[in-house]
Amino acid sequence: MKKTFALTHPKLKPARLVDAIKHEVKKYLRRERNKTLPVGADYWDFDCRFGATESQADVIATKEINKCIDEAVKAELDSFYLEILAKPGVRTSSIDEDLE
Repeated sequence: MKKTFALTHPKLKPARLVDAIKHEVKKYLRRERNKTLPVGADYWDFDCRFGATESQADVIATKEINKCIDEAVKAELDSFYLEILAKPGVRTSSIDEDLE
């Protein structure tokens, strides 16, 4: 998902618009996590970027998406850019890391 979300709407109140955006992001993450994993992968990992525009977007963690959306609302931005790209991930055990 590479999308620029508008934080203004002629008919919707800002709070409802933010709720709709968060719901869309949550729905996208759930849909991607339910896809079949490739052989050798343990889970779906996500590369996320957030910013006022695509060129200003910085890398963030998946768990920080809602916080960044809230900060964009507080900063009274007209829109923001959000990029979420799914990739297969492989878990590493902490025992293997201790041995090295």
